[in-house]
Amino acid sequence: MNIENLKVFADNFDAMTCVISVEKKGDSYGEIRIVTGNRSYMDSIEKPAPGAEMLTKEFIPNSLYTRYFTTDLNFEDYCYRAAVHKKCLHCYVHPDRLDVWFHLIFLPLCSDDDLYYCTYTMEMSFEPDSSIMSNVSGDVAARVLETSIKIRGNKDFRKAMDEVITDIGEMLGSEHTCILLLDEEQRKCSVLCENIKEGSELLPMETYLDEGFYDIAESWESTIAGSNCIVIKNEHDMLVLKERNPVWYESLTAASARTIIMFPLKFNNTLLGYMWAINFTQENAGKIKEVLELTTFILSSEISNYMLMDRLRIMGSTDMLTGVMNRNEMNFMVDRMSSGGFGKGSAGVLFVDLNGLKVVNDNEGHNAGDKLLKDTAEALLEVFPQRNIFRAGGDEFCIILQDVKEQEVDRKAAAIKEAIGRRGNINIAMGCCVVGDKCDIRRALHEADEKMYEDKKEFYRRNPDLGHRHN
Repeated sequence: MNIENLKVFADNFDAMTCVISVEKKGDSYGEIRIVTGNRSYMDSIEKPAPGAEMLTKEFIPNSLYTRYFTTDLNFEDYCYRAAVHKKCLHCYVHPDRLDVWFHLIFLPLCSDDDLYYCTYTMEMSFEPDSSIMSNVSGDVAARVLETSIKIRGNKDFRKAMDEVITDIGEMLGSEHTCILLLDEEQRKCSVLCENIKEGSELLPMETYLDEGFYDIAESWESTIAGSNCIVIKNEHDMLVLKERNPVWYESLTAASARTIIMFPLKFNNTLLGYMWAINFTQENAGKIKEVLELTTFILSSEISNYMLMDRLRIMGSTDMLTGVMNRNEMNFMVDRMSSGGFGKGSAGVLFVDLNGLKVVNDNEGHNAGDKLLKDTAEALLEVFPQRNIFRAGGDEFCIILQDVKEQEVDRKAAAIKEAIGRRGNINIAMGCCVVGDKCDIRRALHEADEKMYEDKKEFYRRNPDLGHRHN
């Protein structure tokens, strides 16, 4: 198995092909080297296409593969299974380190003492080839198709994702399976869906989502190190993880994680989040990876669409300045209540109006006026959920409550004044009304507005220097 003979062998391939040696060490492996390659393969290193550059532009026979690209546990696993376990393998991947799609074929060769050999043949393209991507085994195709149907066939996206993540967890035999979304702007993480195997001692993901967790999530991209996923299936892989990301390693081991497979969810090169499975069935790691590669490709598109629609919904229903609900959402709620859409029961309305906003805008500028509006909204959010607070007009806020009594509304009004008072720079007028039937919500709005006007009139009578009613 000398290099000259292997070079002659590789030269018989037209496609980019190299010969790889894997050092066998008991039930694991040691060094993995690129022994030699044909001219096409060497040119891919020494004369790469733009966007497909390796770590070096010099090919040196029998070098460690890490001379050309960063340590990749998935690549090592394919080399090991092909060379040592004599498997014929192929995959179609888009590693993050290069903006290129690779169609890879691994074929086993003979061994020489503790060195085992395989070929590694590749085709590169800058756009995905759907015919290759869909060329999968029947059981893989069936699982991915089932996932797609469940998402598209259910009007409740989150409910559909709960079903999908449960199916994936059962297929993997994993103790914990989860999709975590990232908000780069807010530096926050949120759980889209998760499944915990019955009897598992692993805790729900929400347990760990404190203020510092985003820093850990942010480190995953470098931990995956330019590959399309990371698969930790044994002690050898765990040691690699420990070296790359000791903080995450400690977090995983403290949570009793022995194995983990993690895929980034990306759409149009935008990172949406991650899907992972902890303590999965190791024997099927190869098949699991094949299923998840295609599944995450589909999920990324669906999640991106869901997040876009969610942002549009928020923009359509939220007041962009204050963060509470807008007038359109208020009108929608009033229409639905008055037509009996929320059933029977009482309804309460509180109108809150800023006093002196015009004077502030005139004397200090609209930025100061905007701050008053935002401070008022923050005070109201201390007392009520966002869904109950509406910015009804320029300086008016309306709170609509269901199934309440007058005493409760009075307590809420007192809580508003207390929250406003803690800020010290806000003056408000307020009016409240409770009706026994939600269908009378418009009457409640009218009466609460009239009471607020009377309160405001009294304020300006006592403070004539702060302007007049129309702010």
